[in-house]
Amino acid sequence: MFIDLVIAGLFAMSLVPLVTGYCAYSYGRSFWLWFALGLLLPIVSYFVLFALILRQQLDHGQRLLNEAKALLAEAEEVERAERRE
Repeated sequence: MFIDLVIAGLFAMSLVPLVTGYCAYSYGRSFWLWFALGLLLPIVSYFVLFALILRQQLDHGQRLLNEAKALLAEAEEVERAERRE
């Protein structure tokens, strides 16, 4: 019973660093850096990362750059598919 509680507690404590690391990685930041920050400062690191992502998304130039990258990636994928045929 006690070991089950310890395992559940460890899982719950690692959930915030995993989410923080995943969010950081999906926005082009280092997974391991943000995972470590999530372990050391679980709630603080999550809100700091949220603020950084929000600032990046509100920047009009950065948003246009992200859209252009997505369009180029889509065009490359279409070109690869056409070559295979």
